[in-house]
Amino acid sequence: MPAYAFEALTAAGQTEKGLLEAETARAARSLLRSRGLVPLTVEAASASSGEQTSGLNRTLWSSRVYNAAGLAVWTRQMAGLVASGLPLERALAALTDEAEDERQRHLLATLRAEVNAGSTFARALGQHPREFSPVYTAVIAAGEQSGALGAVLDNLADDLEARENLKGKLIGASLYPAIVSLVAVVIVLFLVTYVVPQVASVFAGSKRALPFLTVAMLGLSSAVRNWGWLGALVLGGGIGGLVMARRQEALRLRMDAAWLRLPLVGRLSRGYNAARFAATLAMLAGAGVPILKALQTAAETLNNRAMRADALDALVLVREGSPLASALAGKKRFPGLLAMFARLGEQTGQLPVMLQRAAQQLGNEVQRRAMQMATILEPLLIVGMGGVVMLIVLAVLMPIIQLNQLVK
Repeated sequence: MPAYAFEALTAAGQTEKGLLEAETARAARSLLRSRGLVPLTVEAASASSGEQTSGLNRTLWSSRVYNAAGLAVWTRQMAGLVASGLPLERALAALTDEAEDERQRHLLATLRAEVNAGSTFARALGQHPREFSPVYTAVIAAGEQSGALGAVLDNLADDLEARENLKGKLIGASLYPAIVSLVAVVIVLFLVTYVVPQVASVFAGSKRALPFLTVAMLGLSSAVRNWGWLGALVLGGGIGGLVMARRQEALRLRMDAAWLRLPLVGRLSRGYNAARFAATLAMLAGAGVPILKALQTAAETLNNRAMRADALDALVLVREGSPLASALAGKKRFPGLLAMFARLGEQTGQLPVMLQRAAQQLGNEVQRRAMQMATILEPLLIVGMGGVVMLIVLAVLMPIIQLNQLVK
């Protein structure tokens, strides 16, 4: 039975909003009147029905109903309910009642209505591509076809949690260097634009030649104060141009390939993308998705266009009859560890298990390298910041020391 979002007036003149199920919108209005309510609006429930924005504002400002962490929690809840033997419709109804956010209630009510209308769970999820990725719906479809939806949902929740854990650790490793860099830039700009000009005004009437470091710092200060806005505009324009340029597929492919060749971050990026690719492929293959479709879907999850192109090339080779391990081994952008585990999986008949192990090892390696980089960057940034501040302080103190010597 379809779900409808309504807004109605109570006998006391207060506005009441909510969801109800009815055959048609007209039946929903009749049901509201039978409850003593005056219907104002009645419309089919959707993920965004609870929002008061519309059109361009909704497109620009609305966020996803479930963020990555919330989707993992919801998937885990669905896995527990379905695995306990609860029918899918009742599981969705239970989670709809427990939802704290109105947008979540609307989304779950819509899913429940579509399932009640005879749609499969995967097809219902596919109607909301902004909330549920193609990988997510493909895994759900495979779980429904195999009759092991509860186990598949549980594996899907594990994958989402592992992915968020890896992303969180990478963000945590880069957070401290980013904060130190930001503070350093702010301090240096303050010293150059405020402190140094004050020193210049003190020695403006002096006929003594200022030290070279002080003269250079005064010149830098003057340039920042007079042309800083131009530099900010150029920087903003460069960033905007880079974003626009990355929309061209050929240019983005070359840029991503060049990024992978960088000494430290390139290897880190290769490991992260390979871990994500292996985990997705393992999950899809374990759910029973055909290997060609699994490869296609896993390749589309890669953000790096160069590695995505390699994955699609490997797909072509597998379609032509080549083993997965051989196809991946020929792509040097993918770590050799991935091809090795794929070969072991094909030889033992446990490809999903081996791919999952490869994903875990690659993820652990990425975490280890990220922590090493953060450990090295932290003291380097502090030393660099101290060096710059020291130069500015010396530029300020050297004329004062010179003046004191003349007085003596």
